[in-house]
Amino acid sequence: MSRKKETNKLAIFEGNEIRRILVDDEWYYSVVDVVRALTDSDNPRSYWSKLKEREFENDIQLSTFCLQLKLESKDGKKYLTDCADNEGLFRIIQSIPSKKAEPFKRWLARLGKERIDEIEQPAKAIERAKGYYMAKGYSPQWIETRTASIETRHSLTDAFKDSGIKEPYEYAILTNDMYKSWSSHTASEYKDYKGLSSKDSLRDNMTPLELAVTIFNEEATKEILTQKNIKGFVETRKSIHIAGTITKEAMQQLEKITGKKVVTHKNYKELNSSEIQKELAQDSLSTKELSDFNKKLKRSINVPHSIKRKRTK
Repeated sequence: MSRKKETNKLAIFEGNEIRRILVDDEWYYSVVDVVRALTDSDNPRSYWSKLKEREFENDIQLSTFCLQLKLESKDGKKYLTDCADNEGLFRIIQSIPSKKAEPFKRWLARLGKERIDEIEQPAKAIERAKGYYMAKGYSPQWIETRTASIETRHSLTDAFKDSGIKEPYEYAILTNDMYKSWSSHTASEYKDYKGLSSKDSLRDNMTPLELAVTIFNEEATKEILTQKNIKGFVETRKSIHIAGTITKEAMQQLEKITGKKVVTHKNYKELNSSEIQKELAQDSLSTKELSDFNKKLKRSINVPHSIKRKRTK
């Protein structure tokens, strides 16, 4: 079964939004969105359908270059959509008479190269993400903490894989458990608490303190999983609740010292407000404070003896 992740990430070509989904480390793009970008058609779905019919008369089946994947539509719901990878799109584009074809091919090739670079050198992806956040107006302190959280999440995902977690629904359950264990909210409840929509990124709307506690929690979880060689969904879930208890205790100590609540209604949707930017910047942890906070992890972790190290065969 193909592994899917990072759904509904948009790419922009000359002002046109191209929906895409990552499957086995390769981007698949919405063919209808590509048709819209290349033809300026008022009905790109009909254009794509007629194009397939015309090519079929010439014994060319463009559908063979596509996968049916679920992408989010404007109504917020996900529908099965014809999607193609770089190679498939290059072939489909050959059947579309458009002056934009060559610029689109160059754009597509560049995106493909960026993806390869990111796989080979993940640091490039992080640097590119920093540039995106800066362009959106996030503060340097926030960006520093956010990129640290990206690295931590990737490391935790690897630990989940080593524990035998494979199915997307398992990741979703474990992620909700992690948030709930220290914030008292699942991911969707946390978004509601912050006044966010389902499309908004929770972490992109966290304050630096919230991000720091999230990092602490994920590091604690990873530490328990790796130190005790935890295997299986049930044992992994138990470990998450233990890490959550540790995190909540550390968070409460932090709140006592700073006099500030970590879990807050504040978000970054009002970036144009200088007052809000100033207020959020005051909540930022310095590099040293964040480092000291995370160093407490190893001193804090005291795994109960009931979780025993699994013997490897």
